[in-house]
Amino acid sequence: MPTLPRRSRSRRAVHRAGLACAVALVSALVPLLAGGPVQADPIPASHRDPSAQCALPNPTGWTDEGHATDYTTQFQQPQGTKKAAMLFVDFPDAPAMDSTDDYYNFLAPAHGLMTQFSAGAVDLQITPVKHWLHMPQDSTTYGFVRGITWPQQALYVKQAGELAAQYVDLSKFDMVYIVPPKNATAITFSPAYVFDPKQPNLVVNGKEMRWGVTLGQDMYVWGPKVLVHETGHTFGLPDLYSFTDQDAHHWVGGFDVMGNIIGDAPHHFGWEDWKIGWLADSQVACLNEPGSLSVRLKEVESLGGTKIAVVRTGPTTAYVAESRKPYGVDKGICKSGVVVYAVDSSIASGDGPIRVQNSSPDAPTTSACGEAVDWGAYEPGQTFEDDTDGVTIKVDASSSSGDVVTVTKS
Repeated sequence: MPTLPRRSRSRRAVHRAGLACAVALVSALVPLLAGGPVQADPIPASHRDPSAQCALPNPTGWTDEGHATDYTTQFQQPQGTKKAAMLFVDFPDAPAMDSTDDYYNFLAPAHGLMTQFSAGAVDLQITPVKHWLHMPQDSTTYGFVRGITWPQQALYVKQAGELAAQYVDLSKFDMVYIVPPKNATAITFSPAYVFDPKQPNLVVNGKEMRWGVTLGQDMYVWGPKVLVHETGHTFGLPDLYSFTDQDAHHWVGGFDVMGNIIGDAPHHFGWEDWKIGWLADSQVACLNEPGSLSVRLKEVESLGGTKIAVVRTGPTTAYVAESRKPYGVDKGICKSGVVVYAVDSSIASGDGPIRVQNSSPDAPTTSACGEAVDWGAYEPGQTFEDDTDGVTIKVDASSSSGDVVTVTKS
């Protein structure tokens, strides 16, 4: 199968890759608690397949788990400074009753969260436009229910942007966050606004406003992490929860902010960090051809080391193993260890493009775990097997900072 080209990396990413190598050399001196002294990376790089051979295509043409994301015309680059103007709108049927400061202060922690989730790759700068913008229509007329059309949302963005023009030059910003008052209950949820090159977009001083988030009442459930989730869509990431199933989070449980925003382990899967350039190619162990690799996986959110072991299984499919520990934004994880998940880049957003594999299918969910995180982690001595694809992933050892796995493809 021909290899897929990887996009060039920013100076920040190159710096992070170099730092990762330095940290990996230091970590080679630290023994794993459960398995005795183990080198930081038990396999020579020459024994791996090039990471590009495990990258998957983007057949959906939209937000998916493929690597050929269109950052030229549709999605915004997930690196560097991102300037967002926060606009506050009210309506004839839902006039604002409080200060814009309250809303900004509630959402402002998204800046620090984005820095943490991206390991500093993205500097999200949010500028509040401290005026209530009086929309010309009642809140009930904009169609903010699941299934809202792109033209309906675009009209909302256009009207808000035109009202803001008297106070701010939006052409100086990369995106807009539009916030309604608490009493605008008809603005129910918070979809991302993503550029459609075939549709008329808001133009300010000759610049199209291509990206944004139209906040709704669900922000009071999700908190400021809703901006991390929705901004992730502008980077090309799909939804990992189900659009149709009663149990919306049965595919990934409490993992990944693109699934359950308030889940126990909200850090992005290592696969998604790699997809959007927050993970260097050198941090990916790839097995594309039959064989076996032993890999030390560094905890996915910490700095440096190999983060994911990928076994490619088809034109659009792969299995991935990564280490998840109670660290950083994952500090509330219920059961840590090796998380194994299937990726299929041909599956659309909301239909399960990533599916975590159950490490204990015969064990009931423990009462201590509110999410499915407890069934997601494999521990030393456990092995994941897929006889159809000829894949096994065995956990050999574990420590507080990572895990050693052996991945095999027959």
